[in-house]
Amino acid sequence: MKTTGSRLAWAALLVFACALLALGAQLPGYSQWLHPVALPGARGLPGALLFNAMVFVLPGLLMGACALLVRGALPQQQGLAARLGMSLLLLAGLAFAAQGLLPLDAADLDGPASGLHAAAWTAWWIAFAAGAGLLALALPAWRLPMLLGLALVLACAPLAGLLLPGPPAQRLACLAWFATVAWAASRPLSRGAA
Repeated sequence: MKTTGSRLAWAALLVFACALLALGAQLPGYSQWLHPVALPGARGLPGALLFNAMVFVLPGLLMGACALLVRGALPQQQGLAARLGMSLLLLAGLAFAAQGLLPLDAADLDGPASGLHAAAWTAWWIAFAAGAGLLALALPAWRLPMLLGLALVLACAPLAGLLLPGPPAQRLACLAWFATVAWAASRPLSRGAA
């Protein structure tokens, strides 16, 4: 199960990165360095449905499936904290997918539709941060990847634009999430969990 979960997470990263680059290039003037990840998926733009499906929905569902598989494979003695941490990673996957179902509004980036998209983004990184923190405490074998991923996501997602320009910070936060879960899911679980 751990191998399957890891493969799902690496596949999610691959789909996200390839779709972001390929489908983002279809929007004239779109720059990975200057524009938010979600801009090519904004309502009313050509190809927005495909972009949202491939950049947010499919990767988010793959990450949720990874969390569900790994949670099911946790030995009973791993305890409540590990199960809750994996449940929060499942929630993070679903919140990431929700960003594609709640696209930005290109005509009103400060409007209610864009606000729902931003709420899904916020739910994504908060669920991941809480889950990664719990997993770092509960699973010693996962401590290093979870703490590194947690630090990167917290440095980039809520503070996008402070340490790095916002668009690169968004991308780095997403990549850290995918890679952290994939790396952790490939590691054996310690029987001596805290």
